[in-house]
Amino acid sequence: MNLEHLVKMANQIGSFFDTMPDRPQAMTDLVTHLKRSWEPRMRRELLAYVDEQGGAELMPIVLEAIHLHAGVLK
Repeated sequence: MNLEHLVKMANQIGSFFDTMPDRPQAMTDLVTHLKRSWEPRMRRELLAYVDEQGGAELMPIVLEAIHLHAGVLK
């Protein structure tokens, strides 16, 4: 899977959830969406990107959601 494409997709999802007024719920919903919609290989690559490279290209809501709920994505 192309990491650039994964980051772009994660940020598009993040843009949607970033408009929600309840930020904790938005982050939970974002991670739930990734868990339900992305295959395990995609989630592993995104987690590895965050762990190994810091995830600098991800929107803050995406990065924060991953840090808070990484166990759900594994």
